[in-house]
Amino acid sequence: MEDSSASFVGNRYWVLRHGKSIPNERGLIVSSMENGVLPEYQLAPDGVAQAQLAGQSFLKQLEESKLSLDKVRICYSPFSRTTHTAKVVAQVLNLPFDSPQCKMMETLRERYFGPTFELKSHDKYPEIWDLDEKDPFMGPEGGESADDVVSRLATAMLSMEAEFQRCAILVVSHGDPLQMLQNIMHSAKQHSGGDGGLAEWIQMSRVASVLSQHRKFALLTGELRPLL
Repeated sequence: MEDSSASFVGNRYWVLRHGKSIPNERGLIVSSMENGVLPEYQLAPDGVAQAQLAGQSFLKQLEESKLSLDKVRICYSPFSRTTHTAKVVAQVLNLPFDSPQCKMMETLRERYFGPTFELKSHDKYPEIWDLDEKDPFMGPEGGESADDVVSRLATAMLSMEAEFQRCAILVVSHGDPLQMLQNIMHSAKQHSGGDGGLAEWIQMSRVASVLSQHRKFALLTGELRPLL
């Protein structure tokens, strides 16, 4: 696994969905950048505890993999709930949050579900996921399709691969983007024996039969999972 991953990408990756947030507690969809960065939508107390546990688990996995803390990079979405999560994890690891080891990446932001769903009940998520299954190239009105999100996640992956070498990268993001990232990278890895590079292998995976299946990779709030 490690050898095949090493030839596929130049770093080790983990994904972490933000801890339970105030929007999660209120049952609200907060997906626009304008709302997402507001401090009133950061982590709830339970979410802080989840982030601390995730940080401890990540630290244990680093030790088991014999990866030193100086090789850790935390790349996170600019939303307040993900920034808060990343800060808590950095504290657990004893990494200064304002150092180059922690990097905000706008391409890791939440999927924008459009004005029809913004600040509405999260009970409406299944409507969007049904649309993804039918046509992952069609987004909710004014919002991002599954393929739109994958397009910017591909940019994020290529950016991290270009900037970092032999690092342990923790990607702190949101439910939909992280299940889409896992889905597309799992598929891209199947293409990695052929010609081309990561950009080409991701592009080969941007087909409806793959993009429509992202819900298989769903994460709970505060859940940490190895990616590659």
